[in-house]
Amino acid sequence: MKVGLFIPCYVDQFYPKIGIATLELLQKLGCDVDFPMKQTCCGQPMANSGYQHLTKGCDANFIANFASFDYIVCPSGSCVLHVKEHLHSETDIESAAKIRSAVYELTEFITDILKIKSIEGNFPFKVGMHQSCHGQRGLKLSQMSELNAPYFSKPEQLLTNIKGLNLMTLSRKDECCGFGGTFCVTEEAISVKMGQDRIKDHEEHHVDYITGADMSCLMHMEGILRREESSIKTIHIAEILNTLKA
Repeated sequence: MKVGLFIPCYVDQFYPKIGIATLELLQKLGCDVDFPMKQTCCGQPMANSGYQHLTKGCDANFIANFASFDYIVCPSGSCVLHVKEHLHSETDIESAAKIRSAVYELTEFITDILKIKSIEGNFPFKVGMHQSCHGQRGLKLSQMSELNAPYFSKPEQLLTNIKGLNLMTLSRKDECCGFGGTFCVTEEAISVKMGQDRIKDHEEHHVDYITGADMSCLMHMEGILRREESSIKTIHIAEILNTLKA
């Protein structure tokens, strides 16, 4: 299968190592991966701010870069959800529809398409899993606690055979961290307080690292952790899974 690697603009600019880890991991899992060099922002920030009508250029560029792939994989649930729900084209309806059905968040792709239940890597630390809202409620990567239904988490499932990793059971495992895209800019004080509350749960369980499938949420919490001079670090799940030996 031919996989197009979709790396969000903020990951490309601030956390390129996550893009590299995602590429290496997919290659280790047997995928033929290509990174389109002309990809840019998917348009999510504009759409979240009420300017969906200004994202037509982003949509056209995304289609030009990714229409030829069997699957499109991205280490960011929020960007994937945006493409799934908002990518459209007035001139190439068929390609837009194909892309919407072919784009996957990384852990979703590994579990649902590659049919891999867990990965044998090595990460000897206490880890707290942050279930991001877009991934959980939009992409259904994990079960919502308010539902009377069996619990599942695709990201957590992939970590079960990571050697030495102690996945801590949090008290409020699906609570929002307060990032919310442009929400953290327009409602800074509320966003920070929500982030502090989310981090407190991890602190009470003495984690060494907070991981998740959305670097945007981890970036938000990372900023708070640094300002509080906390010893807790953040790490994207791709970096943990990439400890798999080739």
